Amino acid sequence: MPPVQAPHGPLRSYGRIKSRNLKPRQAEILARRGDDVSLPDPALGAIDPRAIAPTATATWLEIGFGGGEHMVEQARRAPQTLVIGAEPFFNGFASAVRHIEEAGVDNVRVLQGDARALLAALPDASLARVFILFPDPWPKARHHKRRLVQDEVVAELARTVEPGGKLRFATDWADYADWSLRRLLRSPDWRWTAERADDWRTPPADHITTRYEMKRLGDCAPVFLEFERR
Repeated sequence: MPPVQAPHGPLRSYGRIKSRNLKPRQAEILARRGDDVSLPDPALGAIDPRAIAPTATATWLEIGFGGGEHMVEQARRAPQTLVIGAEPFFNGFASAVRHIEEAGVDNVRVLQGDARALLAALPDASLARVFILFPDPWPKARHHKRRLVQDEVVAELARTVEPGGKLRFATDWADYADWSLRRLLRSPDWRWTAERADDWRTPPADHITTRYEMKRLGDCAPVFLEFERR
């Protein structure tokens, strides 16, 4: 399944899209279930979550779901919610399909591609919740323009998240936490919900720790920033 490219080629906010060959079981599950759990190609037109899951009570989005552990477990805990995700890394996409199969959930749909293309294809106020967990920090100053959290993405999230909807951003890079907080605070559409330091230092009660997070590859303890759509 080839990766879906965002239209007009904006600067990539991610690195490689494929690494090692898939293990036989993972390849078999992907061949059998990949199309069933894939979102439509956003380059072909609008994507309406209500058409995908008419009985779902809400739609949540995870941007850059990595191996899919967090996304699939959130879906398992909220079976009436449609959980969608975008991940450009092919091996991560394949891993998520395996997690979907093994968890036996039917309320997850995934895109191998750029989340910005998916956001552009979603209707206004169609999301109740968004997760952006440990995105590529692009730590060198000359690469900051490639970071996912930019003013235009903050505005697009505001368009697609319903009033009262939630956004969770997590990183283990101090500079990226500051960068993202500044951009979200200067937007009139988002309210930071923290009231005390523990609100960003302590993982939220419903957070699912992933293998990537446990590697502690950043330069600080994980920071969790929660926002509400005004």
